[in-house]
Amino acid sequence: MNQFILKDPWWLLALAVLPLAIWLRGRRSVPVLLVPFAASWHRPSLTSLSRWPVALAVTGLILLIFALARPQRVEDKREVHSQGYDIMLAIDLSTSMLSEDFERDGERINRLQAIKPVIQAFIEQRPADRIGIVLFSGRAYTMAPLTFDHDWLASQLERMKIGMIEDGTAIGDGLGVALTRLEQAKRENSGKRQGAFVVLLTDGSNNRGSLNPEQAAELAKARGIPVYTVGAGQVGYVHFPIFDQSGRKVGYRRIASDLDEDALRSIADTTGGRFFRSTDTKTVESAFRAIDKAQKIEFQAKSYLITTELFIWPAAPGLFAILLAALLGTGRLARGRAIRPPVNPQLART
Repeated sequence: MNQFILKDPWWLLALAVLPLAIWLRGRRSVPVLLVPFAASWHRPSLTSLSRWPVALAVTGLILLIFALARPQRVEDKREVHSQGYDIMLAIDLSTSMLSEDFERDGERINRLQAIKPVIQAFIEQRPADRIGIVLFSGRAYTMAPLTFDHDWLASQLERMKIGMIEDGTAIGDGLGVALTRLEQAKRENSGKRQGAFVVLLTDGSNNRGSLNPEQAAELAKARGIPVYTVGAGQVGYVHFPIFDQSGRKVGYRRIASDLDEDALRSIADTTGGRFFRSTDTKTVESAFRAIDKAQKIEFQAKSYLITTELFIWPAAPGLFAILLAALLGTGRLARGRAIRPPVNPQLART
């Protein structure tokens, strides 16, 4: 942020003296030589003040007074030396995420509809972090690599829907792909990944994939990456929608939730993260708020001011104007002396 100030503004009071000085200068009598018979060659320019030298002198004085007030440009510089986290979100897109055991504004919504806005809010609250997304169901794939472009990430979240991947719940593979996306040699210290963590959200138990959750958790532990697990959905039987061939909802059937809470707790405990059980929209929001608070970098910003003196800009033309006024005044005086009339000999004899 730039701003302009006057370091010594009291110098501007001198501007009030200038009109008085000009008025006194105008009242001062100008000496003339009274010579008989001189009216025929008398020139008014010898006795009147020259306008240009006075105007230049006054302008120069105004500029010099402004320069003495020391105009300055002040820049406020801020430097941030800390860097944010790298975060991978591993999100379950299995068919069971269609279960409608959440509510919003009195209306029943499914688990994916409940978590989408919460994830979006989490991303918006961490502008300094690189965030990526891994989706998993029967297999896992990267929807968005680590990026600072959170607007693009939001558009990717809007594309997320159940049915994008073959059905199943490959929790171990989802965590494994997320860990792979966090591999960066320049951010490792003694084999441990620095400044990174994973948020794993699921509503089921591992039943597909080549990597089981325990193996994935050990990989995360070996790399020093904490995993925060979120188990979504209510306990017991929940409403699962029934669709016709055209995709319209025609009814519900009740299915049993099969969340493997023990496996999610084990992943969190093994890696140094934390497990959250989310049975409604409020608990989902509180879970992500807790994760945001637990893994938040405190940025140390260094602020300082850069001051640039600007007095040279009014001082230089001010001095030039005064010098030019002096030169013009000297030229007028010299020409006046050059045309002064000779003394009358008859007067000299008398």
